[in-house]
Amino acid sequence: MPDVPRITPELLTQLRGWEGRSETLADEVTAAPVRNLSATLDRADPEPAAGTALPPLWHWLYFLPRHRQSELGEDGHAKLGGFLPPVPLPRRMWAGGRLQWHAPLRVGDDIQRTSRIASVSHKAGRTGDLVFVLVQHEVRNAQGLALTEEHDIVYRAPPQPGDPVPSPQAAPTQAEWSRELTPDDVLLFRYSALTFNGHRIHYDRKYVTEVEGYPGLVVHGPLIATLLVDLVRRQRPGAALQSFSFKAVRPTFDGHPMRVCGKPSADGRGVQLWAQDHEGWLTMQAEARFQ
Repeated sequence: MPDVPRITPELLTQLRGWEGRSETLADEVTAAPVRNLSATLDRADPEPAAGTALPPLWHWLYFLPRHRQSELGEDGHAKLGGFLPPVPLPRRMWAGGRLQWHAPLRVGDDIQRTSRIASVSHKAGRTGDLVFVLVQHEVRNAQGLALTEEHDIVYRAPPQPGDPVPSPQAAPTQAEWSRELTPDDVLLFRYSALTFNGHRIHYDRKYVTEVEGYPGLVVHGPLIATLLVDLVRRQRPGAALQSFSFKAVRPTFDGHPMRVCGKPSADGRGVQLWAQDHEGWLTMQAEARFQ
């Protein structure tokens, strides 16, 4: 068993030196990823064309990783360093985020994303060190600011024998909207391909079970968030989102049915959303607000 990296005060100070760093990327909202994600989500959407509005969260199809093959680590992520701080903890996860829409993005738009490391923080959890990195994004098109996003990344120590198992949380039972689906390795592969995500926990069963210690392929957090927003779109066609926030609670694994659920607020301006696994445990909680 390899040594477990420790986050010392000196190392945390070094990592916090990344705070304030920024980068700006350019891209174009092309039609092919929109068409392909529609198929992946089993939607019968019209053929996207110039001017088609990009559905909420589908901007994750753009500004994709650009690392060369030689720059990737064993887990398929980029090696330490670069824009993100070099946190020496191997389990990296998208823990949640908060988004606000200011104007629509459309197929054909030239877009620009400016990203900034807002904070690096440390917490000693029951299973070891946790490092949280908050990244703030601003996405613009020719008309100006279209989207602001806060992206929570958490780094964890590798699993160790005897680690305590977190107690699961039961999902709510008052869903007014619900959809069940079974994520399989094909769905996870297609979403990884669409987002150019090389992280092996989503497609390499031998790696994810033998190296990272998970019981199966891990369903992408952004995919679950996208499925929650997709539930809103199916229930409220044409409704425009003003904001969306989500938090990953528990991993979801392939091969079992999962459920995305919602309960609209009394004022009709928002909806509480959540995802649950086949055992009824809460895996993601979220809230959407309408314009």
